[in-house]
Amino acid sequence: MTITTDEPAEPQVAAPLTPADVADASRLVSFGLQAKLLPARDAEYGELIRRYREDPPFARLADAVATGMGLVVLEVSPRAGMAVAAAEDSVFAVRMGDYSRRAASESTDRFLHGLAHLAVAALAFPRPEDLADDGYLGRVTVNGVDAFVRQACRRLEERAEADGTNTDPASDAPGLEAAWRVWSRRSATGATKDARRLSGSTIGIVSKAVVFLVDSGFLQKTSDDSGGTFRTTARYQLQVRDLAGSAAMAELLDLGVVAVSDGTATLLPPDHTDELVADAGLPFHQL
Repeated sequence: MTITTDEPAEPQVAAPLTPADVADASRLVSFGLQAKLLPARDAEYGELIRRYREDPPFARLADAVATGMGLVVLEVSPRAGMAVAAAEDSVFAVRMGDYSRRAASESTDRFLHGLAHLAVAALAFPRPEDLADDGYLGRVTVNGVDAFVRQACRRLEERAEADGTNTDPASDAPGLEAAWRVWSRRSATGATKDARRLSGSTIGIVSKAVVFLVDSGFLQKTSDDSGGTFRTTARYQLQVRDLAGSAAMAELLDLGVVAVSDGTATLLPPDHTDELVADAGLPFHQL
């Protein structure tokens, strides 16, 4: 009788990564930096996404390439592609301060541009469950964002009056003026002599914000209704998720513009006794 012994199977050794693999990983990261490109529209991009999801060593290599470039990988999927965010020290970082300095010369206007971006994010994802749902598409309008901020300004004004703090700041200290006073006093539209919208009007500020988000692959324009109607992209949802957990978002929320709720919508129907922007098109209502 022949006795056989089972030899232990030799562990499979993964094939060593090659310069070609490094090139492919770098190519994937480069696709991720093209904010408007989706894997469904580019066969090579789609194949690299599939490889990332099915080949762990390649995925680790691509992550390392992104990290070396100062990028944080938020998600790699067919719906979002390789969604990356730039770390603060990355050469790819577009800081809000840099954006606002390009968009506005006055420091007060720079703050208003930041407020416009916060309002867009709040309207796009008004409930925590919307932000968590991969299938959710938010919708915002330019006029709706302005109307929303003006509603928030009125609430802040009422709160200040109730607290006895609704007094004008010293005329020589405009930096002390509360944000709600600046926005509410600014013309919503304004116009030049040839009927063009003033860039310094609040709707002009919101328009610049949404154009920036469209150019960054975060929003897609769907119509010209209500000053421009836009829907969110998967990449924007991931960015807002990332921002929602940051100290910067917490600081912005402390302004009282957006209320943190238990999951119900945070936006109320507009008060029709107030004069709002025509066709504001606020898309959400409290349940």
